[in-house]
Amino acid sequence: MTTIAAVRKNGHTAIAGDGQVTLGEKVIMKGNAQKIRRIYNDQVVIGFAGGVADAITLEDWLEKKLESHAGNLRRSAVALAQDWRKDPTLQKLQAELIALDKDDLLLISGQGEVIEPDADVIAIGSGGNYAQAAAMA
Repeated sequence: MTTIAAVRKNGHTAIAGDGQVTLGEKVIMKGNAQKIRRIYNDQVVIGFAGGVADAITLEDWLEKKLESHAGNLRRSAVALAQDWRKDPTLQKLQAELIALDKDDLLLISGQGEVIEPDADVIAIGSGGNYAQAAAMA
């Protein structure tokens, strides 16, 4: 039960998300979780939806890819997606990420896909469709 949305306009990008952590489908356990983080020497910002432990695992994997690809977010995201599709452990993870830097705004999906939005607006999570529609309006 998460919503993360990112918008890029006139060379500036904003990302926001709720802080809600739920147990199952209905029980709100926490309302102030930090689901948006800076990684790779504060050069990349990520927001995640899905299982928290799974998302943190993906965050760690993405940061390792950023280190091995000299901070190139696009190449790192593709390398992560390739690993995600091949590695049986990663395939079981239930999370997705929005990742952005000064050049790129990307969705790294739970199916191991890397998607660059057409409209410079992207949102994920259970409220993602509503957030994306609102941001585009």
